[in-house]
Amino acid sequence: MKATTITAYGATAKFEIADLPKPQATPGHVVVRVAASSVNTVDTMIRAMGPDLPLSPALPAVLGMDFAGTVDAVGEGVTGFAVGDEVYGCAGGLADLQGALAEFMLADAKLIAHKPKTISMRDAAALPLVGITAYEGLDRAGIAAGQNVLVQGGAGGVGHVAVQLAKHFGANVFATVSKDQQTDIVKGYGATSINYMSEAIEDYVAKHTNGTGFDVIFDTVGGENMIASFEAAALNAHVASTVSLLEIDLSLAHFKGLSLHVVFMLLPMLHDVKREDHGAILAKLAQIVDAGALKPLVDEQRFNLDNVGAAYDRLTSGQAVGKVVVDI
Repeated sequence: MKATTITAYGATAKFEIADLPKPQATPGHVVVRVAASSVNTVDTMIRAMGPDLPLSPALPAVLGMDFAGTVDAVGEGVTGFAVGDEVYGCAGGLADLQGALAEFMLADAKLIAHKPKTISMRDAAALPLVGITAYEGLDRAGIAAGQNVLVQGGAGGVGHVAVQLAKHFGANVFATVSKDQQTDIVKGYGATSINYMSEAIEDYVAKHTNGTGFDVIFDTVGGENMIASFEAAALNAHVASTVSLLEIDLSLAHFKGLSLHVVFMLLPMLHDVKREDHGAILAKLAQIVDAGALKPLVDEQRFNLDNVGAAYDRLTSGQAVGKVVVDI
């Protein structure tokens, strides 16, 4: 099969076309003919940092975690999937799991679900990692109808999905943005935009929550921004974060009685623990998509196996509007 590989790590590491053996179905797994794969920030981090990240695969490596495609072969013990089924998932591209930047990939059947019927392969490939992350974060934060929910970075990869899911769950949704284009995106999902560049935290908390703070905050920005999330939170609120790699003073969280939920969705893949949870979330997301309540935002530029490097550069440039997708 044709695949795109890297043979060295680094921010400018080159992607090279290679002919690799087509994977064979093993017990509990399916072989997927890949139609599309999306690029996530963690993919670019693996490329740039390599051994400095404990989840990086050995070289030469086929990256790409997200995919949508068609089941080509079914391994022993697999139920619920058959040859020809359209599926999607996040099941490779790290540790010893071959990634999706190839014509075929082996995927644990627990990590996949039937693709949403109402969107294309390209759109479906943009959803798994960010969709699972957004769903898990809101679920762990106890999302409920009528709550005031703030999504930090509401037009980003995880953020734009979290905004739509929070709306689906009946919350009053607000999202921070920094550009007019991001404002339009957030408003298009029925949420209220907050320009954090021009609005002080105390001002938008007073304006939108009568000064009490937000019940749930999904912080997709992380880092020092977590302090801003604590400041905007109500007493006994829940803060979910996808970027918490820092030392931070938790005094404010203590005096507000906040609950902090760190979401690292790669754990089931890395440790082979509760992988079926991801398959179940993907099945729920497909239902939400097909009900018209969720649509991935996909960048307009197109890429394929021959110019994967340009796709990675597109994401890291900050110029992409929505998820960057590689057509296989």
